Amino acid sequence: MNSINGSTPVTQFLLLGFPSLGQQSRELLFALLSLAYTSTVVGNFCIVWAVLRDPHLQRLPMYILLGNFSWLEICYVTVTTPRMLYDLLSPGLPISFHACFLQFYFFFATGGTECLLLAAMALDRYLAICQPLRYPVLMSPHRCWTLVALCWLASFLWYIAPIVLISQLSFCSTYTLDHFLCDPGPLLAASCSPVHLADQICSIMGSLMLFTTIFFILASYGLVIRAVLRLPAGSGRHKAFSTCTSHLVIVSLFYGSLTVNYVIPTASEGSGKVVTLCYTMATPLLNPLIYSLRNKEMKGALRRTLL
Repeated sequence: MNSINGSTPVTQFLLLGFPSLGQQSRELLFALLSLAYTSTVVGNFCIVWAVLRDPHLQRLPMYILLGNFSWLEICYVTVTTPRMLYDLLSPGLPISFHACFLQFYFFFATGGTECLLLAAMALDRYLAICQPLRYPVLMSPHRCWTLVALCWLASFLWYIAPIVLISQLSFCSTYTLDHFLCDPGPLLAASCSPVHLADQICSIMGSLMLFTTIFFILASYGLVIRAVLRLPAGSGRHKAFSTCTSHLVIVSLFYGSLTVNYVIPTASEGSGKVVTLCYTMATPLLNPLIYSLRNKEMKGALRRTLL
C-alpha cells in the first residue's frame, strides 16, 4: 500500500465521476445507464446461452469466438458500470486502494482481450474466405478454443507490469481521481512521485496492443475484401460482406473511441469521460444487436433457445 509523501498510507481514492451534474441529472443518467447495463448483460448472455445450447453452433469457430466475445462483453461492462451507478446515487464515497487497482487491472485486461478476440475473429474470416479448402483444418474447434484461451491469457499477463508500476507510486493528500473509473491518466495525475517511467511503460504497452491488433484486423479484411470482390456476383458475395460488415462495425466503434481517448490527448482533455462511456457501454450494448440481427443462424438459435 502506498503513502502520501512517503508517510501516511493511502487506503482509498475518491472518484469524482460527474461532479457538475445536479441531483435530477444524476438520477436520469443512473436510469439510462442502468437500462443500458441490463440490456447489455441480457443481450450478450442470450448469445452465450444460444451458442452453448446449440450443438451445431458449438462446432463452428465463428460462433465459438462470438460466444466468447459476448461473455467478455459481460465481464468488461461489469468491471466498471456497477461502481459508476453506485457513485451516481451516492457521490463522495471513496473506493479502496486495492479495489481501485483491481478495477484498473481487470478493465485493461478485459479491454486487451477484446482487442485480441477481435483480431482472432478477423483471422477466422480471412481463413474462411481466403483459405476455404484448408479452413476446417486451420481453424478446427480445438484450435479455435486454443486461440481463445491464448487471447485471454496473453491480455491478463500483458497488463501486470503497468499495474505494478503505477501501484508503487506515492499519491498526494487529495487522492481524488477526476474520472468515474480507475484509469491510468487520473492515477498518474494524483501521484506525488515521478511518473515518467510508469507513464512510458503504460503508453508503450497500451499502444502496442492497440496498434498491433488494429493493423492485423485491417490487413486481414483488406485481403478478405479483395477475395470477395473476385467472387461472382450473388448470394455468396452478399453473405461474406454481411458477416464482415457486422465485425467491422464493432471494430470501428471500439477502436475509434479508444483512439480518441488514449491517442489524441487534446480530444480527451475535454471529453474523456464521454468517450470512455462510449467504448465501455456502447460497444458491449450494440454487440448482440449487430450480430444477432444480421445473422440468420444466430437468429434461429436464439428463437430455438428462447421460445
